[in-house]
Amino acid sequence: MAPQVIDHKGGVWSIAVPIPDNPLGHTLVHLLETDRGPVLIDTGWDDPDSWDTLTAGVTACGFDPTDLHGVVITHHHPDHHGLSAKVRETSGAWIAMHAADAELVRRSRAAAPGQWLDYLLVKLTAAGAPDDHLEPLRAARAAGRGRKRPGPRAALPDRAIEPGALLDLPGRRIRAIWTPGHTPGHVCLHLEEAHPAQRDAPAATRPTGFGRLFSGDHLLPGITPHIGLYEDPDDVAADLLDRGDPLGDYLDSLERIARLAPAEVLPAHQHAFPDAAGRVRELIAHHEERLADLRTLLHEPLTAWQLATSMQWNRPWEQIPPASRNIAVSEAEAHLRHLVKRGHAEPVADSAPVRYVAV
Repeated sequence: MAPQVIDHKGGVWSIAVPIPDNPLGHTLVHLLETDRGPVLIDTGWDDPDSWDTLTAGVTACGFDPTDLHGVVITHHHPDHHGLSAKVRETSGAWIAMHAADAELVRRSRAAAPGQWLDYLLVKLTAAGAPDDHLEPLRAARAAGRGRKRPGPRAALPDRAIEPGALLDLPGRRIRAIWTPGHTPGHVCLHLEEAHPAQRDAPAATRPTGFGRLFSGDHLLPGITPHIGLYEDPDDVAADLLDRGDPLGDYLDSLERIARLAPAEVLPAHQHAFPDAAGRVRELIAHHEERLADLRTLLHEPLTAWQLATSMQWNRPWEQIPPASRNIAVSEAEAHLRHLVKRGHAEPVADSAPVRYVAV
């Protein structure tokens, strides 16, 4: 099957790289032509079929995979960073990533076996997870099983992405915009060049705004990105007020993108779209509505687990598999932290597991 490749004009392409057994379907890997050769923005999942699709896509764009000059990673998740090591092995390409996400990759590679399971058990116990959810994790830990995050082949980057700086891409002008929230080191990339349609299209149909934005997972046309918690496993007992506020970071990052006002957004999933500011308004309204709903639920003390079971998801809680429930609980805690930071909720003193209540 021929790869799904779109020519966005002006030396910008997208390649739909499949994600195995995932409802997202694929990651849109973007190829940017530069004077030193093509550069990828993200790479896709580390899977043989995904690799075949990526290389076929690069060929369809008019290049050989060995021509790849560099890889810019928007964030460390495996559907974005997974094939970067394979790209480097094939072409010698450099790999660039924000320092905060590079640290997560280093921490994962250095983790002792079972450390992630230990961390997860501590976190979920403090969140009030029931025994029937915790018992399989305890059994896995007792059996000596463990897993690292991200995947075992995740490559260490050899270049740092500096927020606000222009990337070293001869012949192109692309600036890194730090947009933490989905991950601590997520970046969007603003192509500070006139959109081809602004030159070629009739005046009545020309897009407004300036340049194009490679938005990774920060800004998607029809999906609300997960807000992740990425703590040091050795520091899980730290006081809530001493921890970060990833939802607050995300909302602030959205505002920065709205002010940027690109002519078009090229996300890593779904499809390209205009009106970044309009989508930002939708996402901020969604989170404000969710925060208000949670504050109502917290008229009585609840654990993060209890709050997660009461929140609106894309399917009933009973149909959410265990691993996805862990993600849902971290999303609930991200919202709890933000409520606490705003002074709208507080932990109940001496409660174990920890309960929170609206104030």
